[in-house]
Amino acid sequence: MRTPKRKPVPLAQRKRRAPRELLGRLRASDKDGAKAGGGSAHGGSAGGSAAAAAAVEGPAGDGATKEAEEVEELTPRQIVEELDKYVIGQKDAKRAVAISLRNRWRRWRIEEDIRDEILPNNILLIGPTGVGKTEIARRLARLAQAPFVKVEASKFTEVGYVGRDVESMIRDLLELAVNMVRSERTAEVEEEAWEAVDDRILDLLLPPPKRDDSERPAAEANAEARYKETREKLKKQLADGKLERRLVEIDVASARSAPLEIFSNQPWDETESNLQEFLSGFMPQRRKRRKVAVSEARELLFQEEVNKLLDMDKVISEALDRAENTGIVFIDEIDKIVAPSSGGGAGPDISREGVQRDLLPVVEGSNVPTKYGMVKTDHILFLASGAFHHSKPSDLIPELQGRFPIRVEMQSLSQKDFVRILTEPENALVKQYQALLASDGVKLTFDDEAIEEISRIATRVNEEMENIGARRLHTVISTLLEDVLFDVPESGKKKIRMTRQYVQEKLEPVLKSPDLTRYIL
Repeated sequence: MRTPKRKPVPLAQRKRRAPRELLGRLRASDKDGAKAGGGSAHGGSAGGSAAAAAAVEGPAGDGATKEAEEVEELTPRQIVEELDKYVIGQKDAKRAVAISLRNRWRRWRIEEDIRDEILPNNILLIGPTGVGKTEIARRLARLAQAPFVKVEASKFTEVGYVGRDVESMIRDLLELAVNMVRSERTAEVEEEAWEAVDDRILDLLLPPPKRDDSERPAAEANAEARYKETREKLKKQLADGKLERRLVEIDVASARSAPLEIFSNQPWDETESNLQEFLSGFMPQRRKRRKVAVSEARELLFQEEVNKLLDMDKVISEALDRAENTGIVFIDEIDKIVAPSSGGGAGPDISREGVQRDLLPVVEGSNVPTKYGMVKTDHILFLASGAFHHSKPSDLIPELQGRFPIRVEMQSLSQKDFVRILTEPENALVKQYQALLASDGVKLTFDDEAIEEISRIATRVNEEMENIGARRLHTVISTLLEDVLFDVPESGKKKIRMTRQYVQEKLEPVLKSPDLTRYIL
């Protein structure tokens, strides 16, 4: 699906955003002032908010300052409360990640000589699938506004084998950090870029008059005045969106053809990216002339103007700092690279231990080369998770065990937990389907007895079949609402009510047949 095009905003309504560098300088000066005056960290932050609010004009500056302060000052209890909005239960896991996040905040407020010595306590989450391990890590990263990458441990291979090496997750983390910083810096220069785009479009619609030395000064002055008057009229029409369908000719960068295939033990996407970046310094970018509408030309020219305004060296430098000090890597299915203690030493077990050995230096702290520079992994927070059905955490190599000092056992979900999952979180499954049907003009409601019946059925299927945790609710509700979602556009109904009787009539035939239950639920 294509991103909807930006609607033209009248120039009078455009507002400049708060410059983050100014906010950062003000916070730093307030922090120094708080230290000199013996004030607390919270007092210094409050002063930073006031100074930034006074220095930056408009509501955008106040909002940016308030948002930054809220992220910085969340206590562990507040972090748990935020996680409770999306994850039901798992109190121990929430407390562990909340303490880790708060420790990062504490680390930046101590003396610099000991700051580098404080390493994060990596966490190992142990529990069956579908209990909230991934969701806790993802919500934590959003809460911290930190670069976050989720990887599957089973997709890594030992160095020397074809496949992705473990260092690729650090490269992915840095790439994500660069995109994150770039989007923030783009927001800062957005208004300036749009103004430059408007000027370029006006030049395309009304090219400046050519100077003629043979003309008299009076005639040249009259022509210049007429040009400025016409340009102002076009500028007003452009701001009001009256010229969106007018065609203009612009030069755009043509897509590069794929380079020749080469042999490498790296995945092709990484090899291609590195090769294209290397060749871009020798081969100039090709451009071709296209005739497009003003609405499309605005989007194409906007990216060019942003590239001119952004200092990519600063963007990369900040992204490196952000990835190294606030990055979070979530390693899922780490139990898949663990050889059971009862197994032999042949076959794929050797490769599994090889992946663990490759993972060890990255987790304990090393320098990983990337196309943007070296990344130190000493202060990156690593969260690992696994079900450990056929193995146990002690089957990891001892050195890797020591790099995950905090172990949290996740609890299996009960029928009462399923009832809460369906109703309490802000992204609850029931609320999602209600929103989907609301787009068709239909109001969907669930009786409390229907919610309890859905939870009972999901619990029963988990006990009789494979226990997949809360993911079972997706299959149960999608089966329950299949006919409704298919028929509702032509049914003409405006209200649909889910009762216990309807749930039983719809799902009991499936539950009575073991074969249907296996393949449908």
